[in-house]
Amino acid sequence: MIQALFEYHFIQNALFAGILASIVCGIIGVIVVEKKLIMMSGGIAHTSYGGVGLGYLLGFEPILGAFLFSILAAFGVGFIKRRGGSHFDVVIALFWSLGMALGIVFIALMPGYPPEITSYLFGSILSVTRMDLYLMLILTAIVIWLILMLFNNWKAYLFDEEFSTVIGIKSGFLEYLLLVLIAMTVVVLIRVVGIILVLALLVVPAAIAEMFCQGLKGRMIFAIIIGIVFCISGLWISYTLDVASGASIVILSVVSYLIAHVIKSLYISKRDKKTSTALSK
Repeated sequence: MIQALFEYHFIQNALFAGILASIVCGIIGVIVVEKKLIMMSGGIAHTSYGGVGLGYLLGFEPILGAFLFSILAAFGVGFIKRRGGSHFDVVIALFWSLGMALGIVFIALMPGYPPEITSYLFGSILSVTRMDLYLMLILTAIVIWLILMLFNNWKAYLFDEEFSTVIGIKSGFLEYLLLVLIAMTVVVLIRVVGIILVLALLVVPAAIAEMFCQGLKGRMIFAIIIGIVFCISGLWISYTLDVASGASIVILSVVSYLIAHVIKSLYISKRDKKTSTALSK
């Protein structure tokens, strides 16, 4: 694969796409895991399929349609959440289902059937185009800039939302901004692992980082590194075995999480046993 990296542009594009996806996953995924917004992220991700279908129907770039629908879903979910709806999980499920249903209807209305639609559902990192890379690069740069510019505010918001409001931080603004950043992250991930598998790459690196790191900055850096390892390794498996790239990355991520969880559990058990022995003496 190293030789192919220098020979084929699609391999180079895939590598850059994996790195960009890992950066946004490492940054936003840590916040998503900490704030327990995993299902909300899934709702935004699956709503984007309606935009993909609309793009195919009207003849514009489907990834731009996915971006539009993701942003609208982010604001819609955020508005309902801030209003304190008692059935918020139901609303997420409705957004989730509506987006997928609209995508199916839009695609059914167009003449023929787009063969590349599966790349948006299950990912196809080896078919990432230059335009995809430019969009991913812009969105990644925006995510990094907003996180760095408001880093102390994010720390306070994650530590205690009520406390952050007391000290003058606009938690409502941060919540809406976070949902928009999740929408951007979803768009970056769509071409790498697809809409259906997006949650795994968004959550797993951050969840592993949470096991072994304490500080917010350390978690983000560690999650980025883990994500890059997953993407490059999954890309190599996909290229070598000629299997779906998104599925390869996700399976590798999940297996790695399970291994990390077992290692962490054994470590805690061993530590508690030593502590219990020391106290008994």
